[in-house]
Amino acid sequence: MVQELSIMELDKMITSHQRAFSRIPRSHPSYTACIHRLARSRFMRYQLSNQKEDLDKSIVHFTEAIFLPPSWGFYLNVVQIFFRLVLSLFQRSKKFKQPEDVKCAVEYLRHLRGLPLDTFKVPQKAVTALLVEVLGIQVELEAGGTGDIEEMVILCQELLACHSSANYLIYAITALVSAISRKFCQGEQVQPLDGVIQCLRDALKICPPDFHLLPFGLAAALIIRFWKNYSNDDYDEAMVLLESIVGSSPLGDDPSQIQIQASALAATLMSMRANFYPNPEYLEEAISRSRTLLGSSSLDNDLRHKVIHGMAILAEQRFNNFGLTEALQEARYCTSEMASLASSSALGSFDKMGAVQAAYPMTVVEEKIRNLHELISKTPPGNSNHNAHIEDLVNWHETKFSRTNDIKDLEEVIKCRRVLLASTDASHSFEFEPALSLGFNLYMAFECSNKMEYLDESITVHRGLLEMQSAQPFRFKVIQQLVVSLSKRIELLGHKRDLDEIVELILLGVNDRFAKVSYRFALSCFWASIARLTGHPSVSAAYQKATSLMQSSLVSTPTLQIQHARLVAMRGFCDKMPLDYASYQIDMGQFIQAIETLERGRALLWSEMRGLRNSMDQLSGVNSPLATKLAAINNDLESLIMSVTPSGTIEISDGGSQVDDGMDPFGRLVVKQQKLLEERDVLVSQIQELPGFGDFLKTPSFETIRLAASHGPVVIINHNKWRSDILILFQDSPPSLVPTTDDFYQRANKLRDRLVVARKEGLDSERYGRALRSVLEGLYKLVGRPVIDRLCALGVPEQSRIWWCPTSVFCSLPLHAMGPIPSNDGVKRYFSRKPSPNTSYEPSLLLVATPDESLPGAFGEMAIIQSLKARLPVATLCGKNATPADVVEGLRHHGFAHFVCHGTLETGKPFDASFKLFDDERLTLLDIVRSQLPAAEFAFLAACHTAELTDDSIADEGLHLTAAVQYCGFRSVVGTMWEMVDIDGHELADNFYKSMFSRNGEGVGYHLRSARALRDATRKMRRKKGMTLERWVNFVHYGA
Repeated sequence: MVQELSIMELDKMITSHQRAFSRIPRSHPSYTACIHRLARSRFMRYQLSNQKEDLDKSIVHFTEAIFLPPSWGFYLNVVQIFFRLVLSLFQRSKKFKQPEDVKCAVEYLRHLRGLPLDTFKVPQKAVTALLVEVLGIQVELEAGGTGDIEEMVILCQELLACHSSANYLIYAITALVSAISRKFCQGEQVQPLDGVIQCLRDALKICPPDFHLLPFGLAAALIIRFWKNYSNDDYDEAMVLLESIVGSSPLGDDPSQIQIQASALAATLMSMRANFYPNPEYLEEAISRSRTLLGSSSLDNDLRHKVIHGMAILAEQRFNNFGLTEALQEARYCTSEMASLASSSALGSFDKMGAVQAAYPMTVVEEKIRNLHELISKTPPGNSNHNAHIEDLVNWHETKFSRTNDIKDLEEVIKCRRVLLASTDASHSFEFEPALSLGFNLYMAFECSNKMEYLDESITVHRGLLEMQSAQPFRFKVIQQLVVSLSKRIELLGHKRDLDEIVELILLGVNDRFAKVSYRFALSCFWASIARLTGHPSVSAAYQKATSLMQSSLVSTPTLQIQHARLVAMRGFCDKMPLDYASYQIDMGQFIQAIETLERGRALLWSEMRGLRNSMDQLSGVNSPLATKLAAINNDLESLIMSVTPSGTIEISDGGSQVDDGMDPFGRLVVKQQKLLEERDVLVSQIQELPGFGDFLKTPSFETIRLAASHGPVVIINHNKWRSDILILFQDSPPSLVPTTDDFYQRANKLRDRLVVARKEGLDSERYGRALRSVLEGLYKLVGRPVIDRLCALGVPEQSRIWWCPTSVFCSLPLHAMGPIPSNDGVKRYFSRKPSPNTSYEPSLLLVATPDESLPGAFGEMAIIQSLKARLPVATLCGKNATPADVVEGLRHHGFAHFVCHGTLETGKPFDASFKLFDDERLTLLDIVRSQLPAAEFAFLAACHTAELTDDSIADEGLHLTAAVQYCGFRSVVGTMWEMVDIDGHELADNFYKSMFSRNGEGVGYHLRSARALRDATRKMRRKKGMTLERWVNFVHYGA
């Protein structure tokens, strides 16, 4: 056992050696041994003192010993002494970062490897391992060439092949891992990356399991490759390695430094994946991991600020995806935390973050800029600090520009970014960053100055970005900006040659798998618009692409409320694109295709939910297991998308899990939904392969759509800026196009606006009455008269029943009451419907009533309904019995329903529209949608606003209480388009049910009698003295 010596003891030894060799000549046989002992003692002293002087003298003495003749009886040969010299050079290069020492050590070690080392008793493996370490220092000091990593890999493979001892291998692998980690952090390419990964994989089989740096390094190499190739296999392998490090300590022990770094690297990797791929669950998993990491007390300030910065980006991305206010609050909290860390930390890196810089007063910003200009003037180009100072200057100038909006500050930013771009190595992993920033800065400068040279240069820079592999995750963003820039140039200069490039760019963008579907959909809509406007031949392809992306843009959103918010955010795309496409198809004479397009584009939310309640009867007869699985998944998906209550809380079962993974209930909802969607897609694909099920859950064909006209024509109104049309759909003959006037689009808008403005005066105002009368007359002239003329020309009998299928503004206009229609007898007539024969049965009726002082007429209406007991069973839920749960349960057991209560709307929140029940409890639209009711006949909603759309809602979606009741199983529903006058309920209900149960309706299904019954009841209302137009027009019929 070697006894460790103290510095005092070593000083005595050094003095003794110095005296010894000073007394003998250089030619003395023991002189070499004395010099070697002195060199060795100096090296030992350095190991204790860390003083460079000791190491310098050790190297001098080792060098001298090499050139002396061998000492008689001395146990070391010249090669061994030479190896010790190299060890000393290695130590000096490692400690004091002297590049010349590294270069010498590399050269000497390569020379040693060419010698028969066994003859000189120098371990070959020790030389090889040391050369790997020295090459690692050379990479760190940037003193070598591009082949250092490749040579290190070859040497490590050599050590692996000869089964070197664990120590040698650990030293070599440690050096290799450090080298690739440094390259990665600096954004430089690691070559050969595949060779590095294979080498580390091989080492993993041999090295001890507690050597955590090895799996950490392999994970880092896989992450580098993931950045380049976006391979999920690399992601999965890296995560397994990092998780193995994180979980290697017994539960309860404090994590080691390598475990903390592995946790941080795992969080970074998950954030990378969330940024690369638009999958919502990836974002939630990244947020969960970052939250968990921030909950650790083991993070130092530098690592904590990096994680917080990443968390701020993720939270902002979550807000952009889902509109969650808590996500925005979390992003702002992270920003304030970064500012707090900056104020309490000496680390200058915090100052480089825009969120932190924004917190500084203007005087500090200007002082920072002056100081950086001075530093740059004193730092020569090529110096490692030169670009760092320029990057800092860019950040501070951008901060200043954000406050002053002075073009001079932006021009300074552009000047600095040009310098950075010119000095960026093309092999740099982040070579795209200066170009990406410069391109956007140039466009900003164009917007500020209108100087075309800025626009042209921005276009050139962005074109170059598309050629960079490293810019792949930002490709869509670049394409978007290029499309905007080229479109602007066409607008200003009329360069038609830019149009073809725009279309080529859009084709790249709409097929970019790294972009969000909603962004791709918006881009495809722009493509269709600009192609149609310019007569480009890609119009049809553009509309087809937009149509295919439309529904997909909603599927990735987890709840109905967020889906509706996304529709509202994409207003102008989702509500206009199907109408645009249909107008184009009509222009091409493709009436059938236009009808299919309109059907596919309307009521997207209802269509999606209806798909989750699709009948499984036919499938069960062919493949019962598949039907059972799909029904279960559909049920789970429906529960998820309806899981958010009006208060904003999420009602979702987590299976009793108590795992604290940092994921909130919304995150778990997103992850669960995405897994269910994946399972559902697999099942649907399997079902569609079954004979006769090729069209399962696909968009209805025209042959299916035309069945809606089995009881009478369906009139479809396409209100569109390109061209507006009226199509009449028949069951047994081709669709008929009704010509419209050139000003049809504008006239319809004016009718809607006139009604909306007048309503603000109050429904009982004289102005509103005049406006409503004018609107009904205008609708008749615009729509009713042309439709009647066409139906007569086609031989459709008078009083035949018709269905209205409106779009856009017509969804909020009273088409059902337009008129008056001129008649020979002078009696005013309005549009009416006549039912067709069908089977009938005797249902029971559920009366839901919550009368109060504000509804004095409710008691009379209730008496009318209860008097129907002579015709059919009537059950009543009134007062404390009228709770939301009781009402939903009651609806399950009755074919008729009649509501007598208040109806309420929530602006911008269609799913919170509700019936006011006992004790101010609310039966909301979402509650109704959630209830799965058996097929029912008819519902009468004698409450205010039940067929009215809320402000900021999408007209073609039809999100109101009447539609919800119909969706849940009621085949026909009567609702109200606005506030209902209380006294009208009694008389209307009386006349309605008298017509409903009259002998004229025998042999006809009740759901088919309801339209005629409403017509008869409103006719009697019109004849009543003092009856205003808006009171009877208010009532509208939906359904069969």
